Amino acid sequence: MFNLNNKNKILNTENILSIINQYNTPIWIYDGNIIQDKINILKKFDIIRFAQKACSNIHILRFIKQFNVKIDAVSLGEIERALIAGFTPKNDEIIFTSDIIDTQTLKKVIDLNITVNVGSLTMLEQIGKISPKHRIWMRINPKFGHGHSKKTNTGGENSKHGIWNPHLALPIIKKYQLNLVGLHMHIGSGVNYQHLKKVCNSMLNQTIILNQDIQSISAGGGLPIPYQENDIPIDINNYFNLWNHTKQKIEKHFRHPINLEIEPGRFLVGESGILVAKVYAKKKTKNKKFVLVESGFNDLMRPVMYGSYHHISIIPKDNRIINKEKIQKTIIGGPLCESGDIFTQNEKGELQERDLPKIKIGDYIVFHNTGAYGATMSSNYNTKPFIPEVLFENGKPRIIKKRQTIEELIKLETDIPFQY
Repeated sequence: MFNLNNKNKILNTENILSIINQYNTPIWIYDGNIIQDKINILKKFDIIRFAQKACSNIHILRFIKQFNVKIDAVSLGEIERALIAGFTPKNDEIIFTSDIIDTQTLKKVIDLNITVNVGSLTMLEQIGKISPKHRIWMRINPKFGHGHSKKTNTGGENSKHGIWNPHLALPIIKKYQLNLVGLHMHIGSGVNYQHLKKVCNSMLNQTIILNQDIQSISAGGGLPIPYQENDIPIDINNYFNLWNHTKQKIEKHFRHPINLEIEPGRFLVGESGILVAKVYAKKKTKNKKFVLVESGFNDLMRPVMYGSYHHISIIPKDNRIINKEKIQKTIIGGPLCESGDIFTQNEKGELQERDLPKIKIGDYIVFHNTGAYGATMSSNYNTKPFIPEVLFENGKPRIIKKRQTIEELIKLETDIPFQY
């Protein structure tokens, strides 16, 4: 699955080295073919709505638009990105999802008549007062949740997301004649079939109890991907059948067709991306070996935030053959002035040694499956510039984000006159 020697795959050693020679490191690289394959897998759903927070590069948004994918935006900035990429508010190509709405965003969604997936009673009041009859979805907290980390759990009493008691929303919807077109539930990232059945049942029960004649339901996102070699890919047919069975019962209740939306983020883009960084130092402590690369959690936040696992491959600088028999217990860290800047740790922040071949200074480290929540969660911490992004589209690479310079970063502050 993570073999870089397979020349039938775009993300192979030869192509990666070619990109490095042209754009240097560290760098993000994406394979558009993988994104397209993932979209095709989800074609059974009536609507595929990409959770663009997973990977919001405008060029990737433009790429997926050609496959009739729609967009979920969670901020004013994401709305603007979607508009620039060619999406429009017509036919709900863009839906705005949030639990709060600030003044600027409220003005934008009303001016453009963007449908809003409402996550709080306060939002309902805000929208209703200024834009009666506005098209809305209601995001319901199903009172339980699940995720690969407690930080990705989006349901239950410990979650800030969604409306806990949707019955309280009905008088507000009626007061302002808001046009409720859909119900949305999402319990977390990395859901399994047991929890999936629960959320399907919850959607069915809430829909019938509320008895609002809706047009659509959303299965939310959270579709997992295989981060480790022994991970079993999710059975999309099983996933679809569970939701489609729920949809059919709701259609029978309302006596008309209902759209079933799926809202993938990582599933569409996660496996398409890699982060490549150069090795600059090796260190030994009493019992541990550290290999330090030029990228830190300023580039890839997930291991520090969630203890997430990313498979690691080595591309040798000198074309030597990697001896898989000479395995060493290794910890991979970054350059930041933070003890926690470690790529190999668990959710508790404990160091996790990896069995890796002997690594030399100047080798390249490849972090796999970083297409989702990689570049989008990057920061300028330690005054580190954002790194470039390259997309292979139809097998050909093109730059889709330039490397930020230190001058560009600092200019946001130096453009303001100093005062003493």
